[in-house]
Amino acid sequence: MAGLGKLVKQAEKMKRGIEALQAQLDAKEIEVSSGGGAVRVKISGAGKFLGLSLDPDFLKEDAKLISDTVLAAVQDAAKQAKEYHEAEMQKVTGAFQMPGMF
Repeated sequence: MAGLGKLVKQAEKMKRGIEALQAQLDAKEIEVSSGGGAVRVKISGAGKFLGLSLDPDFLKEDAKLISDTVLAAVQDAAKQAKEYHEAEMQKVTGAFQMPGMF
């Protein structure tokens, strides 16, 4: 049963790491721009949208162009936040191995 004790310790360590990571993800800000900087989106590493800014001159453009550009920026921000989240989570959980599973 020594393996079980080691597994419990690993799980506790991983839990503490995940809790610390959640704070880090909330604090991390990712800024994405689209349309040559006309649209800027801020998102946290946890995926919470923090801000959206639009260049006033850009708002004079065609509505379809504006909506497409905003959508592209939002999608890119969400993708970058997800990739950052997954990479950081892998750092925390990557060392955790179930005995007999690998």
